[in-house]
Amino acid sequence: MPANERARELALAAAQAAADKKAQDIVILDVGDQLVITDVFLLASAPNERQVLAIVDAIEERLLELPEKAKPVRREGERAGRWVLLDYVDIVVHVQHTEEREFYALDRLWKDVPTIPFVDRDLVAAEGGRGGAATGAAGEADASA
Repeated sequence: MPANERARELALAAAQAAADKKAQDIVILDVGDQLVITDVFLLASAPNERQVLAIVDAIEERLLELPEKAKPVRREGERAGRWVLLDYVDIVVHVQHTEEREFYALDRLWKDVPTIPFVDRDLVAAEGGRGGAATGAAGEADASA
């Protein structure tokens, strides 16, 4: 069964929170037909441990702000900051250091499942007003901080 509406809502809110913290390569995978334990995997990456943890914190804060608050039932990997997993039952969030993302290649492992479209609202606004190049430069500057 494909991802339910609640899973989609959580995934899109989490993806936007990750994007707001300059996460890279954000992908939402609908794994509902393949797994019984969850409906959606959200994958995001960052170039350093500090940013991985900032993205995780932002996701948790955003999902607690939803009308139907969501708290993770399980959280793993936070101490090392290389691959943090947040389990919300309906969705499982994987925020990985770029090196772990490339090595473990969850994208390739789940290449046959459908994706849920996500577009960063800030990129859409920037392209409408300033153009994409200014946004990319700002994102790179923030990511290296």
